Amino acid sequence: MLKTKNDFINKIHLIISVVIVIPVAIIYAFFPETQFELLPKTIDEHNFYKAITGLYLGFSMLWIIGLTNTKYLKTALITNVIFMLGLGFGRLLSISIDGFPTSGYIFGTVAELGLGIYGLWVLKREALD
Repeated sequence: MLKTKNDFINKIHLIISVVIVIPVAIIYAFFPETQFELLPKTIDEHNFYKAITGLYLGFSMLWIIGLTNTKYLKTALITNVIFMLGLGFGRLLSISIDGFPTSGYIFGTVAELGLGIYGLWVLKREALD
């Protein structure tokens, strides 16, 4: 998976994403109150979090495929950038409209924007090679 320095540069943010996104997906689905101030009360709210879990796990599977099969690496990189920047900018919108969330979500915002920007850099760098 990480055989060369270039592999490390191109894939490390995908590995970080998978390591973070899979556990967060499980927490959202089954234990949202343990790490976040999420207290779903209705079946619709529980359904919403489980749908988010499916989305997170689906993208994680694609990133794992991209890590292990170079044919899918660019697709994994593009989807990771869209995923991370979409979440990060959505959180920035929420901060500007709703106010500051708990520290976990602030960390998430910074991490998502950082991973997304790193992914853009990798895509640009690879287009130049």
